[in-house]
Amino acid sequence: MRHGVKKAKLQRDASHRKALLANQACSLIDHGRITTTLAKAKALRPYVEKIITLGKDGSLHARRQALAALPKPASVKRLFDVIAPAAAERCGGYTRIVKLGQRKTDSAPMALIEIIDLPKAEEKAPVSPSPAEAEVPAAAAPAAEAPAETPAAAEAPEQGA
Repeated sequence: MRHGVKKAKLQRDASHRKALLANQACSLIDHGRITTTLAKAKALRPYVEKIITLGKDGSLHARRQALAALPKPASVKRLFDVIAPAAAERCGGYTRIVKLGQRKTDSAPMALIEIIDLPKAEEKAPVSPSPAEAEVPAAAAPAAEAPAETPAAAEAPEQGA
């Protein structure tokens, strides 16, 4: 019997539901807003709000609790460094759910869940690039400079003068 249990099961067993909410919470913290089904957004809201409250506490114990709840340490760092200071003045209600209508494929009700107090620049900023993406522009820059400066072209005017 489920007396007093108000948590949505989302048609998953406990371990799958826990992993789903943890991964969606990381995505929400990293990107500032995500689009998901309405049922998942409603289940995610209390999970994320408790984690943001931990971020506002800022203690080592709170950080360790957040690391236990979220699978990505980078998300925990962003939570404590960016999101918690932005939500410092607010006493709860850190997220907003906006209904988007039905998905075309299966008519599931869709919703956008977002963190309210993020600055606009933070919401649009991409997550840091992977190391492979970061190396590509660095390798292309010296190749563009090499043809412009050749040693033979620099020495030719000096020898003729």
